[in-house]
Amino acid sequence: MALYVIGDLHLSLSGDKTMDIFPGWKDYVSRIKENWLVKIRPEDTVVLAGDTSWGMSFNEAKADFAFIDALPGQKIILKGNHDYWWATMNKMNAFFQQSGFSTLHILHNNHYLVEGVCICGSRGWIFDQGEPADQKVIAREAGRLELSLQSAGDFPGEKIAFLHYPPLYGEQLAPEILDILLKYGIRRCYYGHIHGAGCSYAFNGSYMGIEFRLISADYLRFDPVLVETSG
Repeated sequence: MALYVIGDLHLSLSGDKTMDIFPGWKDYVSRIKENWLVKIRPEDTVVLAGDTSWGMSFNEAKADFAFIDALPGQKIILKGNHDYWWATMNKMNAFFQQSGFSTLHILHNNHYLVEGVCICGSRGWIFDQGEPADQKVIAREAGRLELSLQSAGDFPGEKIAFLHYPPLYGEQLAPEILDILLKYGIRRCYYGHIHGAGCSYAFNGSYMGIEFRLISADYLRFDPVLVETSG
């Protein structure tokens, strides 16, 4: 059994927002499926780190989730900045249940125990200096990340953080998010959101004792990356 992660699938199977028009995204849906089927087994789990579907509503996103649900493994989904279909936990769970999607699970103010580690996370945010609206949002997102970590209680194993936005990017920092990661002893943090030429400014490595890794789909060449395995 193993735990994997990938972000930013940007599916639009029933819409017209295909990503094929962008460099590096040609045939991305078939590439996602091909790589997934080679690597992921039914007993594995994959974290989808935001921007999963372009759908504006459950109905518009349904074909995308049907595609994901049909792939092997359990999937844990967190919110990205383009997940406009996102609703309350109860509404999302009811939608999955009514649609017969048995492998889809939402990460929102909660956690999951998989392969001996604790999966926690939130959308996150990049704070732009001088923008009070962004400051308000980042405080909310930091609170949600903390709620997720707090929900794990006294779990003795490693807590791994999954975010959509990077906590650091170029010369920008999200100190409120970093403070939470440090407060709860996070040693690994995976994030998405960054694409194309922007990937050259993404931070991959250790910062203040935390290993950060970019896992947006195009950066990974649409191939989920291993996080943890129990053999």
